[in-house]
Amino acid sequence: MMSKITPEELFEKLKNIKIAANICLFTQEKCRKITPLINEINELKKKKNAIILAHSYVSPEIIYGVADAVGDSYELSKKAQETTADTIVFAAVRFMADTAKLLNPSKTVLIPGKNNGCSLADSITAADVQAAKLKYPNHTFVCYINTSAAVKAECDVCVTSSNVYKIVEEIPNDKIYFLPDKLMAQNVIEDFKRKGINKEIQYWDGTCYVHEDYDAEMIDFLRVQYPEVEVLSHPECNSQVLNQSDYVGSTSQMINHVKASPKSTFFLLTECGLTNRLQAEVPGKTFVGTCTMCKYMKSNTLEDILRVLKEPDASDIISIDESTQKKALNTILEMFRYSAR
Repeated sequence: MMSKITPEELFEKLKNIKIAANICLFTQEKCRKITPLINEINELKKKKNAIILAHSYVSPEIIYGVADAVGDSYELSKKAQETTADTIVFAAVRFMADTAKLLNPSKTVLIPGKNNGCSLADSITAADVQAAKLKYPNHTFVCYINTSAAVKAECDVCVTSSNVYKIVEEIPNDKIYFLPDKLMAQNVIEDFKRKGINKEIQYWDGTCYVHEDYDAEMIDFLRVQYPEVEVLSHPECNSQVLNQSDYVGSTSQMINHVKASPKSTFFLLTECGLTNRLQAEVPGKTFVGTCTMCKYMKSNTLEDILRVLKEPDASDIISIDESTQKKALNTILEMFRYSAR
C-alpha cells in the first residue's frame, strides 16, 4: 500500500503530461488541491483491506495517486485473480469490474465511474448471442473481453487485444464467431490470410467509438511532418490504420514497445490515457498527433473512488447471479489456459 504523498512528489510524477486538454494538465496548484484526497483514499484502503485496479485509460491522478495496479484488461484480470484484498475498486468500466467479480465471487467489487458503460460492450446482449448461436451452431463463439458477464456466459472462450490472434489460431475448430468488435475480427481475418491460416470467421457488428475514428490519412499527414515517427495502433482500429502502422498491440504491449524502441518520436492511435502514461514514465521521448478520450474511462474520479470506499450505492456494487457466474468464469479460465500454452 502507498504511503502519504506530498504535493511536490505528485507534481513530479505528473508534470510531463501535456496531452488530452485541461483534464490531464497538472500544475503545482492542482496537485496541492488533490493531494489530501489522494492521501485520504490511500489511508482508507489500508483500513478496509482494499485494492484499486486502474486501466491505463483513466485519468493520471488515479494511476499515479491511488492505483495499486495499472494495466490493460488482461493484466488487470490476472491482478484481480491474484489479490488477497477483501475489496476491489475497479477504476475502469463495468465489464472489467464484472471480470474481477467473476474471478473473485466472494469479494466485494466496486465500480466508481458514474458513466461506466462501453460502446463496444453495450453493442451486444446475451439474447443477441443466443440468436447467433442458433444461426451458427457449428461455430466456436469467441468473445472479446469488452463484453458483459451475461454475454461471456454464452460464449466458449474470451480473448483480449494482447492474445486474440494466438487464441483464435489455436482453437481447433475452423469455424469461429467473433464478438462484438467487427474491426478486430476483420484484422484477424486479414492476418490469417497473410499467414495462410484457413478459418471461417463470422462476426458481430460492434465497434469502440474511440478507435474507429482513426484513419490512415491521419498517419500519412503525421509522417510528412515527422519523418522519423514510429506509429503504434491498437487492434480495435480499422485494417487500413493497422496496415499503415509500424507496430500493432494492446495497451501494455505498446507501452513495452515504446520503452524498448530506439526511436524518439511516436504517434499512438489509442485512447489518450496511454500517451499520458508514457509521457509520465518515459519523459525523454516525444509524442505527436492527436488522441481521443474515452468518456466512459474518464468518468472515474478520485471523488467517486473515495465515495464508493466509504458508502457505495447499490449500483456501485458488482453483483452476478450464480448461473451466469459459473458459465462466464469458464470463458475467462479458457483464455488463461490458452495464454499459458
